[in-house]
Amino acid sequence: METVKLLTILSLAALELWAAIPAGFVMNAHPVAIGVATAVGATLGVVIIVLLGDRFRAWLLGRKQKNREDDPSKAKEGGRQETIKKIWNRYGVAGLGLLAPLITGAPLGAALGIALGAPVGKLLFWMTVGVVLWSTLLTTVGALGISVFQ
Repeated sequence: METVKLLTILSLAALELWAAIPAGFVMNAHPVAIGVATAVGATLGVVIIVLLGDRFRAWLLGRKQKNREDDPSKAKEGGRQETIKKIWNRYGVAGLGLLAPLITGAPLGAALGIALGAPVGKLLFWMTVGVVLWSTLLTTVGALGISVFQ
């Protein structure tokens, strides 16, 4: 049963860090297990996106270019993209890696890093640091919050 819990947390984290941690607490998993499974799952999500990055980058840039050609009014970027570009211009790969897991989610942050032309090694390193940092911090806050109400 514990294995199923951990695999569920890991799978959720590969898609969205914010979903995995509360799900772990709902399933009554140990906070350390939640933190580790979340960090591993989110890191796996990042690695998958980065490994497929060349194809994803080509698709993303092709789609963006096609939208601009089809409808010039679509050239304006959305709120999340603007936020990521501001972080990118100001802090580079380190800022993206540290903040993207919290702001947009790790997989989308990795995809945006690839789309922005980040070096793969640096992107993997900083995204992993960000994922571990936020997994640890959010799991700790969740565990402390639950202990206050018990």
